[in-house]
Amino acid sequence: MVKNSPSEVSHGVSLARGGEVSPRLLEILVCPLTKTRLVYHPTEQELWSEVAGLAYPIRDGIPILLVEEARRMSHDVG
Repeated sequence: MVKNSPSEVSHGVSLARGGEVSPRLLEILVCPLTKTRLVYHPTEQELWSEVAGLAYPIRDGIPILLVEEARRMSHDVG
């Protein structure tokens, strides 16, 4: 039996590795508030919901998709 590494979730979708978020993971993650696509910004280690104007942090390779943990983005971000 092969065990998943700590950086994997069900169905073999990897989380952030070496500062990168798996494209497969980005395909399935959505903003919990608007249910729209998130955009990965590696420099900030955040997932941005441009519709909601929120930036969700990635901590220790794990996206924190809680509205109360998100940062409000300024209007000039884009």
